[in-house]
Amino acid sequence: MTLELPDLLRRARGDEPADLLLKNAQVVNVFAGEVHAADVAIAGSTIVGVGSGWEARQVVDLEGRHVAPGFIDAHVHIESAMVPPREFARAVVPRGVTTAVTDPHEIANVSGLTGIRFMLANARGAPFTMFVNASSCVPATHMETSGAALTAADLASLREEPEVLGLAEVMNFPGVVFGDPDVLAKLAVFRDRVIDGHCPGLSGRQLNAYAATGISSDHECTTVEEAREKLRLGMTIFLREATNAHNLQTLLPLVTRDNERRFCFCTDDRVPADLLTEGSIDHLVRLAIAAGLSPVTAIRMATLNVAEHFRLRDRGAVAPGRRADLIVFDDLACPQPDLVYVSGQLVASGGRLLDGTTAPHAAHAAVSNTVHVDWSRVDLRIPAAGKRVRVVGAIPDQIVTGHEIMDAKVESGEAVADPARDLLKMAVIERHGRRGSVGRGFVKGVGLSRGAIAGTVAHDHHNLVVIGADDVSMLTAARAVAAAGGGQAVAEADQVRALLPLPIAGLMSDLPIETVRDRMADLIGAARALGSRLHDPFMAMSFLALEVIPKLKLTDIGLVDVERFAPVPLFIED
Repeated sequence: MTLELPDLLRRARGDEPADLLLKNAQVVNVFAGEVHAADVAIAGSTIVGVGSGWEARQVVDLEGRHVAPGFIDAHVHIESAMVPPREFARAVVPRGVTTAVTDPHEIANVSGLTGIRFMLANARGAPFTMFVNASSCVPATHMETSGAALTAADLASLREEPEVLGLAEVMNFPGVVFGDPDVLAKLAVFRDRVIDGHCPGLSGRQLNAYAATGISSDHECTTVEEAREKLRLGMTIFLREATNAHNLQTLLPLVTRDNERRFCFCTDDRVPADLLTEGSIDHLVRLAIAAGLSPVTAIRMATLNVAEHFRLRDRGAVAPGRRADLIVFDDLACPQPDLVYVSGQLVASGGRLLDGTTAPHAAHAAVSNTVHVDWSRVDLRIPAAGKRVRVVGAIPDQIVTGHEIMDAKVESGEAVADPARDLLKMAVIERHGRRGSVGRGFVKGVGLSRGAIAGTVAHDHHNLVVIGADDVSMLTAARAVAAAGGGQAVAEADQVRALLPLPIAGLMSDLPIETVRDRMADLIGAARALGSRLHDPFMAMSFLALEVIPKLKLTDIGLVDVERFAPVPLFIED
């Protein structure tokens, strides 16, 4: 409940009692950079006082426990949690995340504006705030086939949605740098809003050109040198700790007392097991503190810095006039939120949402039945057109890949997988019912000795990706995924070993997140039984088809050399 200003002032002056008083707190003050004793008075959804002397209808004695602003995730794709926003909240709100800034481009690449509006509708009424940045690159590039395409006019139709803040990560950085008219038209629509970036490895004059457009952040830095160059050009750096991209500890040495206001935390893509076991932004805060960052600085980077970057002046601090999104915890050196308040209401305690803080999922008929494969056009065979092939090199804990050259294994005139050398076949099958195209290639680093894995979670086009040691296993896994309406599968020969249906756009489940976690564990266990040792081979696979992250990727149209930003042939000319 938002109070009218005269009522708020009466409560702030103490003329009338507040609704809630958090008494005997140690306030983590992200403005003053200190921790100090104070009471926190709340009226409706707003903090009206920090200090002493207020009375309230309800008093909670914190007995010296810490109070801090609720955490804000600067950049997250909720779809990667494999559940819709309302269920996502069940995982992250008890961890202290009270606001998430999302880019729903995963579902947008499948279902366009319908997908984005499904996410907005599902989040309304959830016990947290989900803001959206309009998805700038649907499709990500011209070198893939997605289920939808969003023009500047489409994105402009989102501007009036109250939850839409600005323009999401602009991944087509060559289009920005070299002035592609369609890209520039999208920038123009949001020129008065926050525009977030995505430019891995961009440097020098091209980076200057990119930053000159008003794009103000980047979350793809993998080295201190890359982050320092972007920081010097005025960009805010989002330190990321995702499931398959661990960059926080690498970049943390760049953060100093002089520049820490230019850093935020983001999770980008985290799967259910990591959210439920490690956490969300709370996990990043603890990692940063353990690595030597002061607790107040770490909490500021997870709260005020993010709020100010996105011009959210109503949250991000414990101060009068701010929204009463608050966390309560014991140990400043290792913050584990115990009580979580959203808009002045207690919504989570002891790591769980309170009864009555969730509501049923919104209907999702508009984003169901999204897998349309013409199997008559699916042929996984690769005729040998040379002796050496380009190979996508999967790198553990990173979404960048290698670009390797290896000798092909040829049998009966076909290039085939060679598990003994960790050389597996990979295919990307167009599943949106548009082209019926199939990209074929090879990957190293997944580690299967037999069988196959497949899934419709494949950033950002979300076609059906399959990796395996033989064609029979690959087709079994791929067909199982399609028959489930999307999802992920493990197969060996003609047997399906594990399956997780994802009926919402082929990306999300309608089951509780704990159930999704358990079925994911079954999938990973089955993949490991077939030889993979990756932390999460399905998350790794999902990025092997993303042609905006260096170096070599495979889409439904074939191999893409990301550094050239152009398709390249599979076979190397002798």
